[in-house]
Amino acid sequence: MLVSLLLFAVCIPQIKAQKDSLRNLDIDLTNYRCPFPVSYIEFESQGEKLKMAYMDVKSEKPNGRSIMLLHGKNFNGAYWEQTAKVLADKGYRVIIPDQIGFGKSTKPAHFQYSFHELAANTKRILDHLNVTKITVLGHSMGGMVATRFTIMYPEVVEKFILENPIGLEDYKLKVPFQPIDKWYQTELKSDFNSIKSYQLNSYYDGKWKEQYTPWVNLLAGWTLNKDYPRIAWNSALTYDMIYTQPVCYEFEKITAPTLLIIGQRDRSAVGKNLAPEAVRQSLGNYPELGRQTKAKIKNSELVELENIGHLPHIEDFDRFIQPLVKFLER
Repeated sequence: MLVSLLLFAVCIPQIKAQKDSLRNLDIDLTNYRCPFPVSYIEFESQGEKLKMAYMDVKSEKPNGRSIMLLHGKNFNGAYWEQTAKVLADKGYRVIIPDQIGFGKSTKPAHFQYSFHELAANTKRILDHLNVTKITVLGHSMGGMVATRFTIMYPEVVEKFILENPIGLEDYKLKVPFQPIDKWYQTELKSDFNSIKSYQLNSYYDGKWKEQYTPWVNLLAGWTLNKDYPRIAWNSALTYDMIYTQPVCYEFEKITAPTLLIIGQRDRSAVGKNLAPEAVRQSLGNYPELGRQTKAKIKNSELVELENIGHLPHIEDFDRFIQPLVKFLER
């Protein structure tokens, strides 16, 4: 009973969680309680049998419209809890996948990650659910997945939303190449302190609130598990995917009505610590990147959130949800 209560504290962001509540989380998060029922689709890809988890949150008063929420690299679908509840209350069907390699989905032993592959896998869920039209919202790495999905399936996407996505710039122009093995060795060294330090400095600009701790515990709990090397390997592969497969050159192809929600304090950039000091400060300039991206996407609007970092929907939910709902209800 005590273990269940502690795990609940790790999973639900509204509950205070401390480092001393950290518990071993298994590779598929079977001992991690998500805010909504989890379903799976099964398929084969690249010679692997895969299970992809998703939550399908249905409204009690449906308005006939659906929205899909795509998570970032250091998260899974659970951090969309508050967003999903508000949208479901407003009539939307909310679909929340865990990408392959993340959350409750399979962590393959050998896999060539690509945003094309992740987008195609995501489309499998919609096909399984017979959803033919949807709004797509992507945060952080999920923004890169959402961009690729929107370009691949323009007939499916009614509206397109980016919340502080990474990939608004081409990292390989400024960050030296790092082999996957080096990404892997870095990931193997992760623990609670290093994960918190990264999030504190990259996501929240040095301003920490206790409500952020559950998302540190989620990753740190994995580091305690015997299967963590498999998790670290998948993380290394996805870092390489982000670095080598920019989407920023294709924003002009997007035709769906688009909303950019950009926290202005964000300075996130993959591999920023590897860049020469002289160019490091030019990476992750979200105020500038947001405006550049708006100029590239024809039918787009930009909402700039002052004094908010990389996670507007966690850091200041009210300021995030207001422009989102306004855009959706147009």
